[in-house]
Amino acid sequence: MLKDKIEKHLLEIQKPSRYIGGEVGSVIKDKSKVDVRFAFCFPDTYDIGMSHLGMKILYSLTNERENYWCERCFAPGLDFEAIMRENDIPLYALESLDPIKDFDFIGFTMQYELSYSTVLNMLDLAGIPIFAKDRTNELTQIVVAGGPCVCNPEPLADFFDLFILGEGEEVNLELMDLYWEMKQQGADRISFLRRAAQIGGVYVPQFYEFSYKEDGTIAKVTPKEGAPAIVKKRIIKNFDQVYYPENFVVPFTEIVHDRVSVEVLRGCIRGCRFCQAGFIYRPFREKSTDTICKETRCLCENTGYDEVSLASLSTSDHFDIDNMLTKLIEYTEGERVNLSLPSLRVDNFSEALLEKIKRVRKSGLTFAAEGGTQRLRDVINKNVSEEEIMSTCRIAFEGGYSAVKLYFMMGLPTETDEDIVGIAELAQRIVDLFYSIENRPKGRGVQVSVSCATFVPKPFTPFQFEPQDTREEIERKQKLLLDSVKTKKIKVSYHDPNVSQLEVILAKGDRRLCQVIYAAWKKGCKFDSWSEHYHFDKWLEAFAECGVDPAFYANRRFDYDEILPWDHLDYFVTKDFLIRENKTAHQSVTTPNCRLKCSACGVSKEMGGACFDKGKSCF
Repeated sequence: MLKDKIEKHLLEIQKPSRYIGGEVGSVIKDKSKVDVRFAFCFPDTYDIGMSHLGMKILYSLTNERENYWCERCFAPGLDFEAIMRENDIPLYALESLDPIKDFDFIGFTMQYELSYSTVLNMLDLAGIPIFAKDRTNELTQIVVAGGPCVCNPEPLADFFDLFILGEGEEVNLELMDLYWEMKQQGADRISFLRRAAQIGGVYVPQFYEFSYKEDGTIAKVTPKEGAPAIVKKRIIKNFDQVYYPENFVVPFTEIVHDRVSVEVLRGCIRGCRFCQAGFIYRPFREKSTDTICKETRCLCENTGYDEVSLASLSTSDHFDIDNMLTKLIEYTEGERVNLSLPSLRVDNFSEALLEKIKRVRKSGLTFAAEGGTQRLRDVINKNVSEEEIMSTCRIAFEGGYSAVKLYFMMGLPTETDEDIVGIAELAQRIVDLFYSIENRPKGRGVQVSVSCATFVPKPFTPFQFEPQDTREEIERKQKLLLDSVKTKKIKVSYHDPNVSQLEVILAKGDRRLCQVIYAAWKKGCKFDSWSEHYHFDKWLEAFAECGVDPAFYANRRFDYDEILPWDHLDYFVTKDFLIRENKTAHQSVTTPNCRLKCSACGVSKEMGGACFDKGKSCF
């Protein structure tokens, strides 16, 4: 039995509890009463995947249907993978310990481009043909993906049978219902895919043919088999009443985010021009304070966790933030539960908010400034002034804090050396501010941490047309920043530009990258998001062998009238709006946030009405 094979080797590996299942809250069903089985696969380790909120939601939602069974599957660590390959242990699901190759659906959540090679490795470990064209026409082993990365699924198109665009709470079940209906009819795979392509939000890549111009850009995308020319994403309109689990699986081992997560809103009102999530999750929708508090209490009581975090892109933009935090703190303090808040915006930070934060957070504060000068912050539409940054830091220092972390990006459109030096100068002014405050924390020095990521232009953002700086240019700017810091009270960290280069290639690429990904995986690439496993030289070899120029995707400006690999997919934000915002960015002009003024991004037209009513989202 597979279970015996697994147990035989558990003492030979790190964290064996990753691989045994049986955790509190996991769902076990009688297989004889299950009609459709779904393996929810996360292309990273258990520790990472079990922290993912989307898996928790869809796992519980699917398992509420008596005849459907959703089970979890994660990428094994290298030590256990070696044992699996040596002992013919196929990739399996944790609930039943059954091989996932025997499931109806093998579903992946694509959260990060650097997980693509790990997907191929998991399919190979499972014994499932890596290329969709090599799978049989039987109605089984439907390989599907969702998540933010599938807003441009083309680099993965050859490996998947279908993609789910947008939010999955409704469409996942619709897809499984169709599968069960056609399975009873004895239908084959291609018949199912033809019907599935008619479901809103479902994209079947084999039904779309790409042709290319001599310069390598896309000439045309032609739908086939009756597939729609444009596939629209799916969203949940009534977010306050959307399904949310009453229980989470509680791991035996510590995971990255070992706590309860409560989603307070989806989308973002801000319109930062670099932020993909802020555009692909539109429209902005909020849960009521009562719903948030109810879900918090329910999950804490059912799981036994003593920490809860509020999940969103910008929690402090919630329309009822003060009242919500007051009620949550009353509950969490009474139950001795820690409340964790995400990064905060500097333009709505107040003494009243700080007093609430001080009751739940004892460490430093983190803010995203993104640009070192006001001109560059206007280019990216951050809508944050230096005066607001300094005011926020003053409030924090006067409130007893002595540590501040600031996030920046390097390589942004129109960036100059003055903007890079401006990061160091801004950090220095914050240090000087600390020592100018009479009632600052005594007996402690200030610590300003500067974290500087490399800018990655992403699809469905106003900066999707922009090139990324070359590795050499990023490395030059990193050195300039380090040379500009004059005190040990400022600590600088930054990202490996080689990682960011691969990220943008996979984010903006087309189907010609499928062979590159396959070649890289054959060379041993996997877990590319882990620095100890990342081998950029192997990726460069794969590009060269496949005759693909990385610079074509990473360092070339895309024309406004160019057909982009994702133009046949609709995330409600129009290309005309993105072009308009790109032009506005190059004029260093800002666009107001959605609550202040509608910028006509296309979402309200798609939804059939205004996105906001009396200061709160109306969906």
